[in-house]
Amino acid sequence: MTRGANYLIVEEDFLGKRPLVLKDVGPHDRHRTVTNDIENVVRELSVSGRLRPGQRLLYRDSAGELTEALHQGGRFTEFAVPVEAGVDAHEIGGEG
Repeated sequence: MTRGANYLIVEEDFLGKRPLVLKDVGPHDRHRTVTNDIENVVRELSVSGRLRPGQRLLYRDSAGELTEALHQGGRFTEFAVPVEAGVDAHEIGGEG
């Protein structure tokens, strides 16, 4: 039986002006990946106040790829490729 996603918050902005950045840390034989548990991850972060309305949510997935999870009203809506001037995908959230 696997548990919910196990992740670390590697960048946090309490004002919600910069992205909230997570890193999926597994181990995946005991925990779901952030990708596979994204609905619960977004809900959990929203309810706790760590993910603000309109704030970007980026995460380094179990394969080391940087992904963006779009959300609205505390609910996950879709995945996106994070493309933005000044955002270096290799520097956000550690290795890459």
